[in-house]
Amino acid sequence: MLVTSPHLRRRPRILLAIATAFASVLALTAGLLTANASAAPGPTVRDGSSGRCLDAAARSTRSGAGPNTPACDGQRDQRRTTAAEDADTEPPTVPGNPRVSDLRCDSVTFAWDAASDDVAVAYYDVYHDGQLMKSVGGDTRSTSLTVVPGASWGLYVNARDEAGNVSQASDTVPIAAPQCQADDQAPSAPDGLTASVSGTTVSLRWSASSDNIGVRAYDVYRGTAKAGTVNGNGASAPDTTFIDSGLDAETDYEYHVVARDAQSNTSARSETVNVRTEAACGSPVCGVTQVATDTDIPWGLVTLPDGSILYTRRDAQDIVRLDPGTGDRTTVGTVPDVESTDGEGGLLGLAIAPTFATDHWLYIMHTSPRDNRIVRIKLEDDKLATDTSEVLLSGILRNKFHNGGRLRFGPDGKLYAATGDAQNGDNAQDKDSLNGKILRLDPDGSVPSDNPFGNYVWSYGHRNPQGLAFDSQGRLWEQEFGNAVMDETNLVTKGGNYGWPACEGTSGTCDTAGYIAPKRTYSTADGSCSGIAVVRDVLYVACERGTRMYRAPISDGGLPEAQVYFNGTYGRLRTVEPAPDGGLWLTTSNTGDKDSIPDNSDEQILHVALD
Repeated sequence: MLVTSPHLRRRPRILLAIATAFASVLALTAGLLTANASAAPGPTVRDGSSGRCLDAAARSTRSGAGPNTPACDGQRDQRRTTAAEDADTEPPTVPGNPRVSDLRCDSVTFAWDAASDDVAVAYYDVYHDGQLMKSVGGDTRSTSLTVVPGASWGLYVNARDEAGNVSQASDTVPIAAPQCQADDQAPSAPDGLTASVSGTTVSLRWSASSDNIGVRAYDVYRGTAKAGTVNGNGASAPDTTFIDSGLDAETDYEYHVVARDAQSNTSARSETVNVRTEAACGSPVCGVTQVATDTDIPWGLVTLPDGSILYTRRDAQDIVRLDPGTGDRTTVGTVPDVESTDGEGGLLGLAIAPTFATDHWLYIMHTSPRDNRIVRIKLEDDKLATDTSEVLLSGILRNKFHNGGRLRFGPDGKLYAATGDAQNGDNAQDKDSLNGKILRLDPDGSVPSDNPFGNYVWSYGHRNPQGLAFDSQGRLWEQEFGNAVMDETNLVTKGGNYGWPACEGTSGTCDTAGYIAPKRTYSTADGSCSGIAVVRDVLYVACERGTRMYRAPISDGGLPEAQVYFNGTYGRLRTVEPAPDGGLWLTTSNTGDKDSIPDNSDEQILHVALD
């Protein structure tokens, strides 16, 4: 017998369907939901034999394909709710006093004090660094977590009520998991190093090293300087190839490679290989020049009509004007009402309209004490004229992570904004929510008359998008952080549903009718990508955890291949933007990018010359 909670599902069409079609649902689920099925904590429908939950939102039974039963997580697609719960819009308070105990190489106990709610706390969602680890019931105050040996993580918890309202995150508790066993044995030296030259690009290849536990990374040296690092992802060994691009023409270089294991035991160096670059570039990426450094995190970046750069500093909450020819920097002002989140919120996206030369408006997305919002402020005489500030759109939910933040003007003259789900996957599928979306605004903040749902929403079903770019055909491309499986690059269409939270990349219930598949995916270990840019119909993707830039030519509306550049050369890459000479601006995000402390970073702004 199927046992459910007494609550009815939120959506009106499901309220009707329960009365008229529940018998057919039972028939379709025969053999799947068995006699020992039982109610999960909260209003869910659980299969007692598999322990998995019915996804009522997918309504697979309507097509005769059978119901979807993802892992139970208490999200809206697995719940039925009453009208009273629909009326509840008050989130719980922040869980207090987060703490850890019994830290071992593969586990830790994480505990917190109870949050409160005007109705009741139904769930606690536990994260590390923006990645959901597990959800537990509202009566739980402590849980055991699986950790990776040697990992350094920041743990925190959000409270969630039955209506789906999510609290702000708790304080972050840093952990550094020990290794499971002592290891002082170094890997063997890489063997068989070879090199080939194409213009000013050198491609290296070698044979894999061996290790008593496992090789974690290869460090590639150009002379005595580290040119880059090829990392494994924990589940698989690192690749044994490396591309070194943007070198000086007609110049001699010497390379060697060393292997490292998880406990930083380093092999002897490989044999060396010597090469000489050619006179002409001969490859897509021709040269890299450091334009400037910064002690804060560059986030949004635009090129002004005179060729200078404006960029936001996320944690310092100000905007800097940079002369790329001289490296001279001038602070044009601090953006008012910005508040960081002890995570990834703060001063984020920056855009200018094609009319900037006459109207001087800067369009800015930032976190405030209350929400995420989009404002515009005029730049007059190289200063922010804060008395001109206008709030174009407010009420975009904020949280420690998943704030989105990228802005981009389209060829239609509209402003597009990427918003995160605010650590609540329910928001992404709710077309009345501003979160987990690509939004489209008129420059004055009004809703364009041709938006698909009569509000600001252009597309939905997004987790944490941070990249937006248009190609030569006016098509919008979007880059999105995955949770633990894969990132995705999407070709965004009007009114499109990109599947989150049921679908992550191509993982999950991605065959649900109406979901739009990504054009390319990347493992989160090789990706965790933020900004994107399109130059001559080639997509460039800046990746943080993956510490690389992908180059993917656009072909027939797809991305059939992607080449890796700067693998570990500059560390975590945040923002990539077109430069006026046909190249790229590229920024790093290496230190202090999860703590909201101003001026505790060591970042670069780079110019990348393209062929």
